[in-house]
Amino acid sequence: MIAVLKHELRTYFHSITTYVFGAFLLAFVGIGSMLYNLEAAVSNFEYVLSFGSFAFVVIVPILTMRVIAEEKKQRTDQLLYSLPITTTEVIIGKYLSLLIAYLIPLCIICIYPLIFSRFGDVYLLTSYGSILGFFIMGAALIAIGIFISSLTENQGFAAGIGIAVILLNYYSVRLSEYVSSTAYGSLIAICIIIIALGFVINHLIKSSNLAYGICFILIAATMITYYIDMTKFEGLLPKIMTKLSLFERFNVIVNGVFDMTAIVYYLTIIVFFLFLSVQSLEKRRYN
Repeated sequence: MIAVLKHELRTYFHSITTYVFGAFLLAFVGIGSMLYNLEAAVSNFEYVLSFGSFAFVVIVPILTMRVIAEEKKQRTDQLLYSLPITTTEVIIGKYLSLLIAYLIPLCIICIYPLIFSRFGDVYLLTSYGSILGFFIMGAALIAIGIFISSLTENQGFAAGIGIAVILLNYYSVRLSEYVSSTAYGSLIAICIIIIALGFVINHLIKSSNLAYGICFILIAATMITYYIDMTKFEGLLPKIMTKLSLFERFNVIVNGVFDMTAIVYYLTIIVFFLFLSVQSLEKRRYN
């Protein structure tokens, strides 16, 4: 794992990708600081982080698009399989290298509240609590980006899908106001989600029978529940979209409430998508 970590760090800091990632993040936070802390004279640095979180839509896919997709394209992933380490260690090594690349600009951002506190009253506890939440949310998005990269050999395709997924998650709360809140609309949406899950399972394990079986069981259970008590499905789709939003949970932290359920949710997302990334590589190894 340490060997993979060192190799990835050397690769990142000898390419322009990491520097573009850091510069883009610092630029967004700098613009937010100018708009909120300087021009509007607002002492809440956490609002700057809420503004800067939109940068994740672009910078996370750019940072993660090559992490596994390039290995597949150049067939260098075969070398990883020959190393005396497990697939889990490979994924964790790559993930930790991305976190280090993410931490460097974040350490610079940590200086901002101290600078602003010299010229006004800055809520340091809330500011640094929000920075911690900002870091964990970014770590969760990076885990999602790694999984998307593990599904394809095309870096551009991985980046495009990553941008679409994160952008959808960013606007999911606003979009939830326009989607159907009826029981029937929620039923259709859940069935579509189950079918999409079946495609992912089939891609990971290459067992169409198992994937179709899981989809059939889940759809059957959903239909039975719907016909027993359809009132449970009323407004369910907007609620799901709101609950799944990583950015909405971060906004709770920005508003001064350090929500531990949000931290647990982020950690769950990290573990879940890293697990899926491991399974994706394992599937390729056995194939």
